[in-house]
Amino acid sequence: MPEGIRFGVSALDSSPLEYLMWQSGSADGKLRHVGLCSTSAAKLEPRMMTIPEFLLEVSIVVMAVVSVVTNMSVLLCFTQSSELRSHVPGVFVLNLSFSNILLAFINMPSTFFGVAKSGEPFGNLFCQLVGFAETFLTTNSMLSMAALSLDRWIAVMFPLSYSSKMRYRDAILMVLYSWLQSLTFSLTQLLMDWGGYNPTYASCTVHLTTEGRSQLAAYATFTVLLHCSSFTFSLAVLCFSYLKVLRVAKSHCKRIDVITVQTLLLLVDIHPSVKERCLAEQKKRRQRATKKICIFIGSFVFCYSPYVITRLVELLPSVHIPQYWGITTKCLCYAKASSDPFVYCLLRHQYRKVLIRIIACFLRKDHYLLSASSWSSTFDTTEDNCARTT
Repeated sequence: MPEGIRFGVSALDSSPLEYLMWQSGSADGKLRHVGLCSTSAAKLEPRMMTIPEFLLEVSIVVMAVVSVVTNMSVLLCFTQSSELRSHVPGVFVLNLSFSNILLAFINMPSTFFGVAKSGEPFGNLFCQLVGFAETFLTTNSMLSMAALSLDRWIAVMFPLSYSSKMRYRDAILMVLYSWLQSLTFSLTQLLMDWGGYNPTYASCTVHLTTEGRSQLAAYATFTVLLHCSSFTFSLAVLCFSYLKVLRVAKSHCKRIDVITVQTLLLLVDIHPSVKERCLAEQKKRRQRATKKICIFIGSFVFCYSPYVITRLVELLPSVHIPQYWGITTKCLCYAKASSDPFVYCLLRHQYRKVLIRIIACFLRKDHYLLSASSWSSTFDTTEDNCARTT
């Protein structure tokens, strides 16, 4: 008997209640079939990219390129200048530059693909390793900035005994401590399985899954300790060191101002334009130290504090963080990696002088090769003309 007739006969032979159940079951089957078809069609349909997503992707690509180029330029300056290599703060600068380069090669592409795909960019294991790298590199970068500020404080407060208080051995020990602290938190995150894809930040980072909600208290303690020992500690060291440096710089400026004014009073026959230039230089000197300190502390707070505050606020169960805000705070952290070479290195006279010399040598070499090739082509043309003439 055909399938439809058999089902029809069995339905007629059954009771009315069983017949109604059979009809409802077939209707549910049709609805399930339609639902599956619509779901598969929705999966096949390409998702349109929104304008904020496009802007975030472009900004991540730009920051990655700028971070790689500028930090590589810092490393190139170190390889070409023995004077820069002889300075003790160069150890901290190299540590910071290497962290920024690895962040640009590992974590920025991960976030880019997370935004582009609106989901986990890679497998779970690889995402955990990327989250491990992010915790290690970010913590190491913050502690490197704190070490640089501490070095400046020692240089300004103890100028005569600086060489004995800050030696290469001391700098390497500080870098090793930075690595040890960063590695401690990264390994804890990896062993406790607290790393993975976080949709709020579209990144492979510290994340507590829904299955691990029983570990919420331990995860919250870990998050608070991580940010307090990295961001809060580094910010406290930066504020203490640079504000002390600013106070000393202002006192030196006042002393220089008194000497300048006394000199101008003694020099009666001096031209008024020279006096104006001296007073303008005096004003610039007072403002220069304040600007530098504001850039050092301001860039650190502006780039890191939104992300750190967001990570602490999201520990509250009733708080929901919008995805665009989470990704924006992540991009601000990446912006610090691309701005550090300008803040600490490339805008200083020593680095600019080495970089200009490298570019000049490269252009001179290019010009020499170009002139040699043009001279060779001219000589070949002359030989051909002579051969035709003969």
